[in-house]
Amino acid sequence: MTYLDPELVYNSYVLFTGADSVTRVIDLTGDVVHEWPYAGVPPRILDPKLNGGRIGDVGVQLSDSGDERGGIYANGTIGQLDWAGERRWEWGTEAPGGAARQNHDWELLPNGNRLVLVTVPRIVPGLGDHVVGDQGLHEVAPDGTIVWSWLAGDHLHEFGFSEAGWAALRETVARDPEDPWGYLEMNSAKTLGPNRWHDADPNSTFAPDNIIISFRKANIIAVIDKATGSPVWQCGPYYSALAGAQHQRISAHKVPRPLDQTSGQHNPHMIAPELPGGGNVLVFDNQGGAGYPPAALGIYAGSRVLEIDPISKEIVWQYTAEDSNLPPWAFFSSFVSNAQRLPNGNTLITEGMQGRLFQVTPQGDVVWEYHSPYLGYGVAGEPEVKQVRVPGVDRLTKTPLVYRSQAVPFEWTPLDPPSKPLPIVDRRDRS
Repeated sequence: MTYLDPELVYNSYVLFTGADSVTRVIDLTGDVVHEWPYAGVPPRILDPKLNGGRIGDVGVQLSDSGDERGGIYANGTIGQLDWAGERRWEWGTEAPGGAARQNHDWELLPNGNRLVLVTVPRIVPGLGDHVVGDQGLHEVAPDGTIVWSWLAGDHLHEFGFSEAGWAALRETVARDPEDPWGYLEMNSAKTLGPNRWHDADPNSTFAPDNIIISFRKANIIAVIDKATGSPVWQCGPYYSALAGAQHQRISAHKVPRPLDQTSGQHNPHMIAPELPGGGNVLVFDNQGGAGYPPAALGIYAGSRVLEIDPISKEIVWQYTAEDSNLPPWAFFSSFVSNAQRLPNGNTLITEGMQGRLFQVTPQGDVVWEYHSPYLGYGVAGEPEVKQVRVPGVDRLTKTPLVYRSQAVPFEWTPLDPPSKPLPIVDRRDRS
């Protein structure tokens, strides 16, 4: 931990899986207060209100499928562990093909079912005769039964790809049909949950059961109607030339303004109604290379966190490195990463490629910063045994990569809240 401002920080535990495939809970001083020897993609401590009042249960990946292709195909079973590490629920062997193939996201729903993002090897209509990694969603009941499914490949024609986009999609699939990360790389799926838009208009597109998804490789954020499976709200894949790629040079006070080109984004979700910004969409815009065809990006590579009004599709708040008086490239993760709004209005950010977790105020001041010291070759499974490579890297390299982190309220764990006041810490290297 390199920086802590006890006056401005929101105090909580923080959960994440290190690149060594161990899931840990830390306090804001960086001390590990609990861990499980499993990876989560992502890990998530469950809200006791959705978990029958139980506290301290975590969702992780539990076993490997044995698929030699690795990547997102390799997941065998997923499940729920209690604080002591005992298995409370496990699913995967009863899934189609005998493996969960869960990747990138999952969610425990209010009805007790789980929404699981999965990969399905199959021939996708319109993309040729190759078996590819299509991605989709299963809603899984507690007894393991799949009660609802959705596949992205069945709806490609609804997402607005241009002729050049279709050509690029087909070329990508033909070039590498066994790409374990999928031709769209769907990297998040969340139900919208209760929200002010639906409260104001029960016939709106923002029904609580509808699902907001992200296609990383296609630069699409969309809301899927749970009943029909069709997109009813969408940003991307294309933006007007006036929306340009130089947004890294636009500081946070230049809002609201129309949403401009996102690229390689992660974890769009609707902010819960009880939090500041409730009803808006929060997303980590990586600005990593992506798009069919590839989006034009700015000269100065830098990521950003965006808060979007879903009605006007305007950026109403953003965070870039420049909002902390740093050059844009000081905050950059071309893949993975996420952002989470906190009760005091701060935002917890995972700069995943760097293994950096930090918290910013609405004004962009960094009030907590932590760098994961846990190195490994991958983000899940047994990377040192399986020799999993980071996508796009042709040699094995150790990394501190963190996929996502989660701010965890103290009362969601069996631990007593920290009794000591938070210290002032400043170990940042300003050289």
